[in-house]
Amino acid sequence: MTKVLMKGTEAIAEAAVQAGCKYFYGYPITPQNEIPEYMSKRLFEVGGVYLQAESEVAASNMILGGAATGERVMTSSSSPGVSLMSEAMSYIAGQELPVVVVNVMRGGPGLGGILPSQGDYNQATCGMGHGDFNIIVYAPSSLQEAVDMVQRAFDTAQKYRNPVMILCDGIIGQIMEAVEIPAQEPRNLSNPAEWAAGYMRERGRRNILQSLFLTPEVLEKHNQKLEAKWHVIEQNETACEKYLTDDAEVVIAAFGTVGRIARSVVEAMRAEGFRAGLIRPLAVSPFPRMDFAELPACRHILDVEMNWGQMLKDVKLATESRIPVSFYGRSGGMCPGVAEIEDECRKIFAALG
Repeated sequence: MTKVLMKGTEAIAEAAVQAGCKYFYGYPITPQNEIPEYMSKRLFEVGGVYLQAESEVAASNMILGGAATGERVMTSSSSPGVSLMSEAMSYIAGQELPVVVVNVMRGGPGLGGILPSQGDYNQATCGMGHGDFNIIVYAPSSLQEAVDMVQRAFDTAQKYRNPVMILCDGIIGQIMEAVEIPAQEPRNLSNPAEWAAGYMRERGRRNILQSLFLTPEVLEKHNQKLEAKWHVIEQNETACEKYLTDDAEVVIAAFGTVGRIARSVVEAMRAEGFRAGLIRPLAVSPFPRMDFAELPACRHILDVEMNWGQMLKDVKLATESRIPVSFYGRSGGMCPGVAEIEDECRKIFAALG
């Protein structure tokens, strides 16, 4: 298949179309505006529907309605807009609906700025709304990974009837790279006739989707079902890259764009004779705890992020405090550079002796 040079946001949108997405509801916000712009033309070419909602709140409720029919639906936004979607995300998870959300993160808190950030990690990995639920979250470090993860996201959402998020930042959204975007055969990994709204479940009775359960025992049983499903997801859907970790004394932990930068750091440190490695969660939720527990030579983990250490707690939990963990980060739209991460690594190697 021929590679095509594309901008990140447009590659993400085309990947969704090729994955069978026919319905997009969204609202513009920088730095992801090209996704709805691209969809506004492209979906009509494939017989789909694009609708610009009056707000992110409206868009999130529209994807709830679209997903309730069993169709492949998607929305995209950026940090403040995703915050406005949090209530609907809880309803979506409570009704077990398969939706895909793309968050192209920008600086915060508040309106912050339009430059890249990883400040929404906590929001994404801790459920993104009220109540007892979790969502699957992928974190690409390149456009090809973003394309692959978007297409996987639709399958995973339908397989588990659970929301899935693509968590990327403004760098991934705005850079241009050559990508391959394969077309996928339309398929449903769960049978809508068994659960989607409007289908006849039994003679004279239609499926009704709800997240309101006024009887405590019934609500608890429903929450237990959601939790049991999440445990299955934890067993089956973790994904992680380990780069030169077999003999690495210092392992850099990073996700998304920063993971890409950290890979260059590892190669530079190796060229100087330092045994450095990289561990990069491809899915930050469920977090790949077992991969962090299996770093045979590691004496120190340096967690590097484009925030003030939101993944740090997950790294420490995964290692159960058996390995010292330190942190280096930038925020506000500032991205950690290769040279400054190298300096942090040299300090650690010097302390290890």
